[in-house]
Amino acid sequence: MNGCLGRCLLMSRALSVAALALWLISIGRADAADADPKRWEAAIASFEQQDKQSPPPQGEVLFVGSSSIRMWKLNESFPQEKYINRGFGGSHIADSTFYADGIVTPHKPRVVVLYAGDNDLASGKTPEQVATDYQAFVAKVHAKLPQTRIVFISIKPSIARWKLIDKVREANRLIAEFSKQDSRLVLVDVEKPMLGDDGLPRPELFLPDGLHMTAAGYAIWTSLIAPHLTANEKANP
Repeated sequence: MNGCLGRCLLMSRALSVAALALWLISIGRADAADADPKRWEAAIASFEQQDKQSPPPQGEVLFVGSSSIRMWKLNESFPQEKYINRGFGGSHIADSTFYADGIVTPHKPRVVVLYAGDNDLASGKTPEQVATDYQAFVAKVHAKLPQTRIVFISIKPSIARWKLIDKVREANRLIAEFSKQDSRLVLVDVEKPMLGDDGLPRPELFLPDGLHMTAAGYAIWTSLIAPHLTANEKANP
């Protein structure tokens, strides 16, 4: 015991206070960025139970991603359609990838609409990591549904996370470049319509938390996304 204590004391003296602080910070960032997807097991189980009790239509449009999807009243935005909402909590792109075989591909959607990345950047992930995670999502979906089109809604500029705007723009740029390589992929850029003349997020588009959107915000998204959901839009792998 005393030997162990002595070695620990020597080690602590060898480490500078600054180095120790940096080490602790790096651990915290890694934990935040690489959160266990199993934290969403209850939400996913609920979706699967719903599907058993009332199977949704196949070959339609499926929305998946974080809380901006979960809170979207699709029946009001698209009253003539029966779209499937599989948004859950404060999820990351990697979470949708992890559960894709349970909540996405079984429905054989002709189009998948994904919104995520907001929470990824806020947790400490880099734009490059976000783009790589999106590529993994695409690969997971196309492995089973090679004809399915995937619409990525660009990470929105928000009041609450405005300090991340440079990272948001870089992540969106990387995903847009990747999407240009495949006609089955498209990035819908929502940034410009969500900014005012002052170049800042329009307050009326956000709830009091400055992060989630009002009906006015969703109206903008709906108008931008709708043209990409038509049944006659073809995908050529």
